[in-house]
Amino acid sequence: MSKDTLPGLTACNYAMLRRATRKLGQFYDDVQAPSGLKATQQGLLYQIHIGDEPAMSAIAAALVMDLSALGHTLKPLIRDGYVETFADPTDRRIKRVRLTPQGLAKLEEAMKLWHVAQQRFEDVVGKEKAARLRAVLDDIAALDFDLPTTP
Repeated sequence: MSKDTLPGLTACNYAMLRRATRKLGQFYDDVQAPSGLKATQQGLLYQIHIGDEPAMSAIAAALVMDLSALGHTLKPLIRDGYVETFADPTDRRIKRVRLTPQGLAKLEEAMKLWHVAQQRFEDVVGKEKAARLRAVLDDIAALDFDLPTTP
């Protein structure tokens, strides 16, 4: 344990994960800064791009977010002209999202920076360890932590 770690943190899975997430988030945000995007925004643009005009509910589910949080995260991307929402042509109750041409250009710029951050992370952590970390985190994200109901 480093001298910067409080003893109580090491016993809590959530605290240690949040600590690592903040550290990694700061790193990716710093690398993404020249694009004007936060790492979370770059990731969201990427998910929209590969989702082929995904429904907002599908994005929220994939990112383990609620719809209101997703809407809040999308607002600056919509304001800046990178993303637009539209009603699904077959079911107007479904709101879909797509990148604008400006958004696609911004994503291309941001992805170059993402590759720099990703490579630096793998250089520091190790390629195999980074792959194992992603696999473990994906497994955790898929778990059901609902508490059992009591009779």
